[in-house]
Amino acid sequence: MIRLANISARAGAFALADVSFEVPAGGYGIVVGPAGAGKTTLLETIAGVVRATSGRIVLCGNDVTHAPPEARHIGMVYQHAFLFPHLTVRQNVDYGAASRDLADDMSTRFGVDALAGRSVDSLSGGERQLVAIARALSRRPRVLLLDEPFSALDPRTRNIVRRLVRTVYYEQRFTALQVTHDFGEAGLLGDVAIVLDRGRVVQTGDPEDVFRRPKSPYIADFLGAENVFAGSARPIRAEEPDWVEGDPDGFMEHAVAFTTGALTFYALGDVVPGPTHAVIRAEEISLSAEPSHSSVQNQFRGRIIEIVPNGALSRVTVDVSGTPIVAAVTARSVRELQLAVGSDVVAGFKATAVHLC
Repeated sequence: MIRLANISARAGAFALADVSFEVPAGGYGIVVGPAGAGKTTLLETIAGVVRATSGRIVLCGNDVTHAPPEARHIGMVYQHAFLFPHLTVRQNVDYGAASRDLADDMSTRFGVDALAGRSVDSLSGGERQLVAIARALSRRPRVLLLDEPFSALDPRTRNIVRRLVRTVYYEQRFTALQVTHDFGEAGLLGDVAIVLDRGRVVQTGDPEDVFRRPKSPYIADFLGAENVFAGSARPIRAEEPDWVEGDPDGFMEHAVAFTTGALTFYALGDVVPGPTHAVIRAEEISLSAEPSHSSVQNQFRGRIIEIVPNGALSRVTVDVSGTPIVAAVTARSVRELQLAVGSDVVAGFKATAVHLC
């Protein structure tokens, strides 16, 4: 378990301020935030490399706020590996290992056994990263801190190593906290998401909830939500919208109309009437040639102004009465619908896909 209570710390001119969150025992926490947010400083404070100036750090039930790094039973992998330059690859992996057998196992799993006798100065960036991961896991740590551990790896190796780390995590059941810029990775790995900005925690929670329900337009924009709209919202009480089923008295407090530019979206939620923002993730938006007769409450005809392929998905931007709406659709759908710049399409999304913040 990792628990921080009102932690403040200083590294040069940068300061963490009043940081609080908890990753439960055996949980996997993910830290995301813009460059300069303090992500590495946060890990170093937990590890004891940077001294906390106030607050409490509890690891596995023990208050380690003032404990030296070597007493915290932590494994740490930096973005730039930081291997011992005077030791061979194998000696690096063996350093602090819980057992020879475990060091052998980690060396084999992460493919660094073939590099055993080499100097670390002769390694590529990706190889150094693999050695650092094998070394950290060979310690059988109670807590593992990972600072963008896959950043130096090519895409194929990154996917393989990410799965390997997850497998060892399930076997050893340490508590993990990983810094990443890969939001897909955050959703795949994390049980708890922590959004850090300028030394402060601005949101924590289940990764899906954080990514789909950001607390502010700034967080939504940073987390990669393609559709963030400024506008005004008003609860719908005068009449029942045609998309609300059942007893109106049970739903009317949750029916909301959000207006941005010439468009009005329908949403569900509790809002104070007035200015607010609406966030709709691109994967929540479907495209079709004609309006659907399904339960999709928001449907708008517009014209495609951009198509950006990105692997199996394409980002398709549709101009709807002067408002751009971005949809994420499969490459197959692009072909089947014959989507092209200049084509007219209908963009649709459910009221539940509109998050107001």
